[in-house]
Amino acid sequence: MGLLPKYQLPIDFRLMQGLNRQEEMAKGAQAPEDKRRLSSCSAMENADSSPLKRFPLGLDETTEEEYASQSTLLQDFASIPTIDKAWTFTSTSGSQCMFSVSQPNLLANKNRKYILSSHISKGSTNDVSFQWDAFPIETSSGSIMVPSPSGSKLLVVRNPENDSPTKFEIWGPSRVEKEFHVPLSAHGSVYSDGWFEGISWNDDENFIAYVAEEPAPSKSVFTHLGYKKGNSTDKECGSWKGQGDWEEDWGETYPGKREPAIFVIDVNSGEVHPVEGTRKLSVGQVVWAPASGGLQQYLVFVGWPSDTRKLGIKYCYNRPCALYAVRSPFSKSEDHKSGTNASEEAFPVKLTQRISSAFFPRFSPDGKALVFLSAKSSVDSWVHSATQSLHRIAWSLDVKPSPDADIVDVVPVVMCPEDGCFPGLYCFNLLTKPWLSDGYTMILSSVWGSTEVILSVNVLSGKVSSISPENSNFSWSVLALDGNNIVAVCSSPTDVPEIKYGSLVVKSSAEASWSWLDISSPIYRCSEKVISLLSSRQFSIIKIPVRDDSGNLTKGAGNPYEAIFVSSKSKSHNLCDPLIVVLHGGPHFISLSSFSKSLAFLSSIGYSLLIVNYRGSLGFGEEALQSLPGKIGSQDVNDVLAAIDHVVNMGLADPAKIAVLGGSHGGFLTTHLIGQAPDKFAAAATRNPVCSLPLMVGTADIPDWCYAETFGKQGKSMYTEAPSSEHLAVFHSKSPISHISKVKTPILFLLGAKDLRVPICTGLQYARALKEKGTEVKVLVFREDNHAIDRPQSDFESFLNIGVWFKKHCK
Repeated sequence: MGLLPKYQLPIDFRLMQGLNRQEEMAKGAQAPEDKRRLSSCSAMENADSSPLKRFPLGLDETTEEEYASQSTLLQDFASIPTIDKAWTFTSTSGSQCMFSVSQPNLLANKNRKYILSSHISKGSTNDVSFQWDAFPIETSSGSIMVPSPSGSKLLVVRNPENDSPTKFEIWGPSRVEKEFHVPLSAHGSVYSDGWFEGISWNDDENFIAYVAEEPAPSKSVFTHLGYKKGNSTDKECGSWKGQGDWEEDWGETYPGKREPAIFVIDVNSGEVHPVEGTRKLSVGQVVWAPASGGLQQYLVFVGWPSDTRKLGIKYCYNRPCALYAVRSPFSKSEDHKSGTNASEEAFPVKLTQRISSAFFPRFSPDGKALVFLSAKSSVDSWVHSATQSLHRIAWSLDVKPSPDADIVDVVPVVMCPEDGCFPGLYCFNLLTKPWLSDGYTMILSSVWGSTEVILSVNVLSGKVSSISPENSNFSWSVLALDGNNIVAVCSSPTDVPEIKYGSLVVKSSAEASWSWLDISSPIYRCSEKVISLLSSRQFSIIKIPVRDDSGNLTKGAGNPYEAIFVSSKSKSHNLCDPLIVVLHGGPHFISLSSFSKSLAFLSSIGYSLLIVNYRGSLGFGEEALQSLPGKIGSQDVNDVLAAIDHVVNMGLADPAKIAVLGGSHGGFLTTHLIGQAPDKFAAAATRNPVCSLPLMVGTADIPDWCYAETFGKQGKSMYTEAPSSEHLAVFHSKSPISHISKVKTPILFLLGAKDLRVPICTGLQYARALKEKGTEVKVLVFREDNHAIDRPQSDFESFLNIGVWFKKHCK
């Protein structure tokens, strides 16, 4: 069994408490009346010698022992590193691969980041080995690294702390060749969030375009005499600065961050120029367009309208956006010859007039095509994430960008995939250079059911092929391309990630396949205990038939959905381990068959996991996804209950030992389930749950989400910042809090105090109402965390408490 003896709980928790007290008294502990005579003063002066055993708040001896034992194992899991990015370089000595790695630093409460490089050695027969550097090189947590196109230079950006400038360092093979300091008067921090983020070298490696915060606006200055006219130094004695006007931001993870703007730095001189003409746009993902003769150099970027109401953008693909082209501020001009107005030349040209969403722009190697992803299904339907599409527009090196470009559909939205066939694109990122040497084949990672796969896409024909192993339920993700080879990582719920090297094997002019080699790596090494525990676990992907007799479902909505089941390879006395039902947020998101340190920890302490991808999840086609809006709190809840009944009927779970865990919309489902099925669950735990839609619609950064998911297709036209009493009544009927009178399941709440997506008030209201009716409730509030609760200490404490809570109630 995966459960070690020291993780087993006593049969009766309360009985053991009583036995412990009797044992203490039998060993000579003071009688209760003697204990009462101890003054608080003497107890504080000599706590160690006091006969009273002291425990942290909320703990007793048994629970403290459980915390101690589980935390040791959780540390082993938490210390496993993660590869964030990878780059490859080609030189006379062969290929080099550089990995950017992060590892939680619990004491510092931040992620330690470092670089580890390896030389790729290729033998005469398809043998490939990586010769790793002896030690990694640690990098500062605020730094960003971007190699130049040739790989001969490395840009390192160090974002400012307090009032310091932003530092740009240009590294050569052995030293820093240039260093420039950009003051706050020019711009603030460079964006590195993965959404607005964009740092791009031009082909000549003379200029770098990037996205940074606009400089801070000036504020009113006051002294003891009142308002002071004119300019004033920041730290002038005897004065203070006014608070300034309120500026709307982009919500969750963006509070306090100023508007993203584009800047270009001259690598030789350090001169920095802003890109003009984007005042009504929030901009990001900037790339250099191919240039002809070096005269007209254009930048292509993504722009989101920012002159109207800003709704939360993190994880939300339903915000309208477009591709724009603008001439570089350093570009040579022949305006005086052509008579063109310079101000008109500086104004961005909207390239994607005919489509509501365009992002992740990438130019083909020959510079004749601009390819991009679109989330038009999300924008048009208002759901925060949906099936994507891939498009292409022609690009000319000699003609100015045109707003009338013809947009070609390369990979359209898939509505209802046939069984086992391509379900559509669900891509969260693209490589900077995603092309094979033929110039028209893109390599990318995408969701396919409950797995992540590597796809090749022919951008001329639109043909899509899965090139990761077809017989694998593991999840695969591309890290970098090495010529026509792929550096990838694969993992499963029971297998720590491994680096793989893929090579194209051409069997004939019409037939080719990919060969994948295992690469030995020091990055994912973990403790022997972790290896042993994971080796005792197994997983499978189970198809769950839809349990819906309404008769009016679309074909896609009637297809089976999936759940990932993780369990021990062997049963003890033919008994099933307790089951944790794991529910993702979104709801239009996905739980993948990839390695999760937190879930692997829970599995390793003796639980089976049922990770449900209910209808509405990504990866199953647009019809299945769009079946959920308007039916939250019913269809998704019934899908989870059907999945539980399915594994119980298969003999894989004991119906008396089931717990449920979910965050965000998964928390919405968790609190709905314990209200709608109050006798089904022994325990529950939830992270930043959606408990009350009427409260959330007035406080969240995404009030539109409440309308889209509650009212479905009509939600977009019904949306208002001032909900009517009728709307609020419907919101309440769809909310978990409407079922609170039936709840009796012990529940643990984990809440981020700085959460803007699902503000803390919604979870606290629900928890207080449960306490009011006598339900067992525990609440942990992480003061500095937002919706993700992903700071290392917070994440560690969250899953330690979840493990102990479930052990208390499910064993």
